[in-house]
Amino acid sequence: MAFAALACAFPAGHLLHAANSPTPRQETKPADNPLLSASTLPYQMPPFDKIKSEHFSPAYGVALAEHLEEVEAIAESKEEPTFENTILALEKSGVTLTRVGNIFSNLAGAHTNPVLQKTESEMAPKLAAHEDAIRLNTALFARIQKLYDQRAQLGLDAESAYLLERYYKDFVRAGAKLSEPDKEKLKKMNAELASLQTKFSQDVLKEKNAAGVLVNGKAELAGMSENDIAAAASAAKADKKEGKFLIALQNTSGQPALSSLQNRALRERIMKASLARNSHGGEFDTRETVLKIARLRAEQAALLGYANHATYQLEDQTARNIETVNKLLGELAPPAVANAHKEAADIQAVIDRENGNFKLGSWDWSLYAEKVLKERYAFDESELKPYLEINHVQQDGVFFAAGQVYGLTFKERKDLPVYQEDV
Repeated sequence: MAFAALACAFPAGHLLHAANSPTPRQETKPADNPLLSASTLPYQMPPFDKIKSEHFSPAYGVALAEHLEEVEAIAESKEEPTFENTILALEKSGVTLTRVGNIFSNLAGAHTNPVLQKTESEMAPKLAAHEDAIRLNTALFARIQKLYDQRAQLGLDAESAYLLERYYKDFVRAGAKLSEPDKEKLKKMNAELASLQTKFSQDVLKEKNAAGVLVNGKAELAGMSENDIAAAASAAKADKKEGKFLIALQNTSGQPALSSLQNRALRERIMKASLARNSHGGEFDTRETVLKIARLRAEQAALLGYANHATYQLEDQTARNIETVNKLLGELAPPAVANAHKEAADIQAVIDRENGNFKLGSWDWSLYAEKVLKERYAFDESELKPYLEINHVQQDGVFFAAGQVYGLTFKERKDLPVYQEDV
């Protein structure tokens, strides 16, 4: 399961955040921790001006214990299970944990720092353990099973019936029907997977930040816009390399700069740096981590009764099975490859006409593909860029459409605290 948001998605989009069952209950909530009280700001906007990175670890400790107590009360209830006292009660549980997790995932994903990353790493196995404490709880699943078996007689509306079905299926897929020894094996796998997946995500981010391509002189950047050159100079300055230019890498394999840079050697450096991320040795190499994750996922799938991890994942997705996916790929691959060969030939022809005297490389594709478009269709992508400027897209595109379709209007508020001045 993904750990990016430090949360586990339960049915119908409700977040039942994982908690660690051994966490001791804390009877009182520290008054100085703003995460542990509902915000009094409009729309319960988080008080980012009061929240510190150090608040999250203790807040999770309190929220996890509180949530576990709520779930155990549902599981151990002496009342006959009903939709209201079991499914609806689970939906309403974990309010504090949901709040802490939502705020944390926002900051960890968009404005992270070493303290948040440390918290993320420490919480990963604890959150996995508590999801197991919920979904592998025998008494709790017995209540859900009973409701599921009687679902035709419960008189539920369509939404409630779907929610009950989702809970049942998700608990089964999580291992609720396993024997106790197998549940213990699964718990260990889940904890290790959570830690490995968090390590992988963090190493990918760290490598992306560390793998930028440093350029000594502006002349090497011929073809780039002045705005992009200024951004590269600013990035170098922030990295304490003032007077130089740092081309930061994006998450994609292909990089935006490749479509404009005239310097072929620099294009090659950028593409190779992009492709080599996390796989060239060093502190952030993820190859061993990926192998461990793949092995554990295979073992996990086998324990849960599936042929492999792909079968497990696809069971609940649109495709449903590997055969459907492979059929689609088999239909797409031949024409896609044929089209790529044709495009490559067209690009090579442009290179030859310009006396390039080189064979098309992956780092040449973006630049020369644009030349083909311009030559053949009089299409110049640079002419579109003014229309795709972020504020133009937001104000005159998204907000305008929302107003036309839904009658919504948007007004910036400067009276609410934010975690970064540009937000």
